[in-house]
Amino acid sequence: MVGGGNEFRFFLSCDISLPLAFRVLHAEHILLTQQKAPELFVECKLYMDGILFGLPVKTRLEPSGPTYCWNELITLSTKYRDLTSLSQLAFTVWDVSSGEEPEIVGGATIFLFNSKRQLKTGRQKLRLWPKKEADGGVPTTTPGKVPKNERGEIERLERLVNKYERGQIHHVDWLDRLAFSAMEKAKEKECERKANLYPSLVIELCSFEHRVVFQESGANFYIPAPVSLSNELVTVWDPELGRTNPSEHKQLKLARSLTRGIVDRDLKPSSNERKLLQTIIKFPPTRTLEVDEKQLVWKFRFSLMSEKKALTKFVRSVDWSDNQEAKQAVELIGKWETIDVADALELLSPDFESDEVRGYAVSVLERADDEELQCYLLQLVQALRFERSDKSRLALFLVNRALSNIEIASFLRWYILVELHSPAYARRYYGTYDMLENSMMKLVGREDGDEDGFRLWQSLTRQTDLTAQLCSIMKDVRNVRGSAQKKIEKLRQLLSGVFSELTNFDEPIRSPLAPTLLLTGVVPQESSIFKSALNPLRLTFKTANGGTYKIIYKKGDDLRQDQLVIQTVSLMDRLLKLENLDLHLTPYRVLATGQDEGMLEFIPSSSLAQILSEHRSITSYLQKFHPDEDGPFGITAQCLETFIKSCAGYSVITYILGVGDRHLDNLLLTDDGRLFHVDFAFILGRDPKPFPPPMKLCKEMVEAMGGAESQYYTRFKSYCCEAYNILRKSSSLILNLFKLMERSGIPDISADESGGLKLQEKFRLDLDDEEAIHFFQDLINESVSALFPQMVETIHRWAQYWR
Repeated sequence: MVGGGNEFRFFLSCDISLPLAFRVLHAEHILLTQQKAPELFVECKLYMDGILFGLPVKTRLEPSGPTYCWNELITLSTKYRDLTSLSQLAFTVWDVSSGEEPEIVGGATIFLFNSKRQLKTGRQKLRLWPKKEADGGVPTTTPGKVPKNERGEIERLERLVNKYERGQIHHVDWLDRLAFSAMEKAKEKECERKANLYPSLVIELCSFEHRVVFQESGANFYIPAPVSLSNELVTVWDPELGRTNPSEHKQLKLARSLTRGIVDRDLKPSSNERKLLQTIIKFPPTRTLEVDEKQLVWKFRFSLMSEKKALTKFVRSVDWSDNQEAKQAVELIGKWETIDVADALELLSPDFESDEVRGYAVSVLERADDEELQCYLLQLVQALRFERSDKSRLALFLVNRALSNIEIASFLRWYILVELHSPAYARRYYGTYDMLENSMMKLVGREDGDEDGFRLWQSLTRQTDLTAQLCSIMKDVRNVRGSAQKKIEKLRQLLSGVFSELTNFDEPIRSPLAPTLLLTGVVPQESSIFKSALNPLRLTFKTANGGTYKIIYKKGDDLRQDQLVIQTVSLMDRLLKLENLDLHLTPYRVLATGQDEGMLEFIPSSSLAQILSEHRSITSYLQKFHPDEDGPFGITAQCLETFIKSCAGYSVITYILGVGDRHLDNLLLTDDGRLFHVDFAFILGRDPKPFPPPMKLCKEMVEAMGGAESQYYTRFKSYCCEAYNILRKSSSLILNLFKLMERSGIPDISADESGGLKLQEKFRLDLDDEEAIHFFQDLINESVSALFPQMVETIHRWAQYWR
């Protein structure tokens, strides 16, 4: 593979071993004489250099309104590496309604490579030539591509949509919605204007991470581009671009040879080299080391062994393909100053494949207590993807820790169950699940009354039975037509009738959200639903200790992103408290029990929208529950302090995580003054609304502190800056956790490759603590100024965000 800019060339003769695949999506404007919908099928043939290659593939098209939809993947036996530059797909649509000889509707042919020899990808709309069978000759008589002189507005818009789907046009959610709406109207007008639109077939070709360019193996394979006298861009392929320079490679090997190790032991960096090494050590985990930086770290590896922060940079500097160098590196890792857990998580990322390196990382994790381990458990389950074997040291470590802690066992089981839906890694996770089950079943109950392994495992599997029953109840409730009250009545009727066994469990069930808590049954009359499209259930459970526990059950919503954000909030709360800063955060529990279902802990609270509607202000609401005539604004000092601290905590956290789509309905407030956020469908800078302010503060929050000039607002800013600097110290830990989630399939994490860099930018690691304080104060001032009317037009746009 030879790289040039953002384009990669693959030697098709040897490197692309995948079978040729595509989708036939639908046919349009098929006008036939029959009154009833005709029965159609598509015949596809592959031609190479004008000669038929392989057997034809036939697929049936099902009528669906004005179009004929099929939308199923077709995979040919031919592989991409076998294609020639003049390979074509020939599609012929046949009408078989009569039951006699099939009639040709039309045919079209498409070349798989364009004029630049780039493999075509994405959606392709082919013009069907009426009553003609597709011709695979060169040149073809049935080209599917519409000639330039015949292309109209519809073709131009379709080309733009194709570029958008391939990622060549930047996605802006709110602008995209407006654009697509306008495009649909333009298409309708064009269709009305053109009475006789030509029939067409829409297919979708497979896409790759980079452009694939046809290349014959061997040197000088490409004819030089002709010199153009016009002022236009000319593409010139350089077959040596991206290859290793032999001279540099030889010099690098000599510098790293084993004989150099004797000299390197006594080497000490100069003052300038020491400064450069310290700069390299402070690089965030997202930073890729340059060749000269790797060389410097390797050169002074012996003098760096006492600095634990240098180990991850050293591991990145090793050429792991060189067996001798890798062997020496493993020996040094064993003698290195033991690293922190945050750095161990970095060594479990997909950047590191060595079993020795990953095993060393697990040995560091073994020092973490159960409470700390739970903070990283979600990411450690994701890290199993990057292990080289199903029974890796990481998998054994997680299973062993689960055997001694029922909370870890429960969450580990759920995290694995969710991943079983991943086709690429299902086998890996099934193996880990079996390992957990078999190990737990072998546990023997102790004399102090602990349950044996069989009963423990049964208590966990019964959680799955409970969620299955809740899913069934939700389907029945959704089918009820009418008001929300009718649906609530139906829910209570089901709990008291068909699902009455849920009111009193035969044996207590461990709560999926809090496994140490035993649930004994549902209280029907205290259960309800929320007024939203998905109708989430709000259920009240009785507990074994005589209390109640309220949960929210959702079906049809992917809670994995909310789960990740709340886990991060919980971790940040722990980091702040370790520095003696309690900001009264509310990291309620969230558990995704599938890719479209899950549970949330219900926290009694009211949305700011509801509070402002009923009480006119936050201050009036807090006065109702914590009145104090001598206190600030008629509220007890403790309640106001709790409100200010929680506002500061969530302002910092939502800024760092780039939480979007904030409005008064997803900002909640408890009776004791704790403000917290819910619903994290947009993170890492994504926001459906235009012009989001840098920090998520609303005017009512500032007014409850006495306004932007009050001492309480000054205290709020002080808490913000203190929290920001504390979290900046743990930036590597947070960045490593998000790095491990990159291939999880979570929308905002997997969709954006630059998500880690966006997160890193929010920490402003280029600033010292004092500069960071000034930066964050300016950020708060800008955001708050946007909420008041005397500011300029740009700021006014930010104010619109909250309307």
